[in-house]
Amino acid sequence: MQVDERSIYELLSLQGKVAIVTGAAGWLGSAMSRALAEAGATLVVTSRHEDQARAFAATLPGEGHLGLGFEQAETESIPAFVADVVDRLGRIDVLVNNAYGGTAPSIDTATATDFDNAFHTGVTAYFLLARAVVDHLRARQSPGSIINIASMYGVVASYPDAYTDLPINSPPNYHALKGGVVHLTRHLAAYWAAHNIRVNAISPGPFPKQSIQERLPEFIDRLSAKVPLGRMGRPEELKGLVVLLASDAGSYITGQNILVDGGWTAW
Repeated sequence: MQVDERSIYELLSLQGKVAIVTGAAGWLGSAMSRALAEAGATLVVTSRHEDQARAFAATLPGEGHLGLGFEQAETESIPAFVADVVDRLGRIDVLVNNAYGGTAPSIDTATATDFDNAFHTGVTAYFLLARAVVDHLRARQSPGSIINIASMYGVVASYPDAYTDLPINSPPNYHALKGGVVHLTRHLAAYWAAHNIRVNAISPGPFPKQSIQERLPEFIDRLSAKVPLGRMGRPEELKGLVVLLASDAGSYITGQNILVDGGWTAW
């Protein structure tokens, strides 16, 4: 008996879907947003600054994209934000929890406030936003995909010698919160699978911004020496994975943390 099989083009298509990407105009968020739009989704892209979000939305391929101002640290605003998106576009199918705005203290100077703020914006807000979207999906009795952006530093420690005597550090609050995101992803996936809502994490490895690459070439050389592929990641190298996880091509993937790190964690 032959089973009907959709083509890879059909499986990867996001036509008719609505996707929210928080912190969308940033170094990695912008590439992931473009990927989802290129696959056919209507995008809701957010930034703390609404003018920046609107300007970025206007650059995306396709039509009907929205750029909205949204400060996820103000967690009491999350239900109204999700309701506003549904009111404007009628549905939400995909959420990419990407925004983060914590401090970057050293291990010697980090304070309780640094940790509190990091967890509030990078874990608590991720959970509350995901739950608000899931409430909408459950009300619609519709499948959906939640994608949390974590980090390889939520899985492994950094190498101290990569940072020694350079004006850059590896913040302990960042490591802690990204580890929290990885395990929160597994927990939510287990509970929401019954509603056909998938929850996965993407953990990028070394993807330093262009400004850091230009300002600190020695740091880039040190990081590259830790990577089996011998180089930094390019934002476009996240595009395929985010579309896979958002689309029906990834419909049997949930509860996973997928590392995109050039082999860093394989050593």
